[in-house]
Amino acid sequence: MYETYYGFREEPFRLSPDSRMCFLHPSYRKARAYMQYALQRREGFVMVTGRPGTGKTTLINHIIGELTSQGSLFAALTSTQVRADDLLRLVVLKFGLDGQTEHKAVLIHNLENFLYRLHREGRRPLLIIDEAQDLPAEALEELRLLTNLQKDNQPLLQIFLVGQDELRQAVLAPNLEQLHQRIVASSHLAPLAPEAVEDYIKHRLAHVGWTDRPKLAETIFPVIHEHSQGVPRIVNQICSRLMLHGMVEEKSALGLEDIREVIDDLNAEQLLPLPRDACSPA
Repeated sequence: MYETYYGFREEPFRLSPDSRMCFLHPSYRKARAYMQYALQRREGFVMVTGRPGTGKTTLINHIIGELTSQGSLFAALTSTQVRADDLLRLVVLKFGLDGQTEHKAVLIHNLENFLYRLHREGRRPLLIIDEAQDLPAEALEELRLLTNLQKDNQPLLQIFLVGQDELRQAVLAPNLEQLHQRIVASSHLAPLAPEAVEDYIKHRLAHVGWTDRPKLAETIFPVIHEHSQGVPRIVNQICSRLMLHGMVEEKSALGLEDIREVIDDLNAEQLLPLPRDACSPA
């Protein structure tokens, strides 16, 4: 709707992840660099954490795009609260193998043969697990055991764990000490800093052909940061509604009064996070 009104090539503030529009803020660059470093080392786990909406799935899609262009082999799955055996079956199926058996030993045998074949071909498989904080300890331990599969002193499978902050707490548990020791890099996707919110918004607008219409007053950016808490997905939500408001009101410039009206509407609809002080116990 508003993208047609303002002459954009497409909608700049969709809530669904879009790696084409990724904004390389410092913690995003660091997490991507850690992933690339681990891929070069060809061993161990990488753990990336962040609160919902900070760009974890966008980061995964970005890495997958690079792997695809390089012809690398990967399997990506979004975990649910599955048992260890079910996770193993999911991994087998994601790599295109036959998982129709009740015998765990057969699943491991099939996967091991597959990984040996890839090793002979000079290919390195990667397993990416999103929402990994939902995995029980037994499933995380099963993943560690998969990295024990080796040939010529090299692990046959590399694993990226991506999830919310609870994932870090789980991995640090005493019963997962061996998994913790296998992590070669760990990074946290932080929310956008106040000065980065303006850059983020203009970055996405530039991607769709923004020509300063609507003109954005500098005063709106601190307000957007305050009410989004720097979370990119919430920034998108606020900006999308701001653009819609501009279209409805037929405005070619948007300022402080406009953003305050949009924030009031979103708060009335309970679509914005509570202020940090309101989340703290008394």
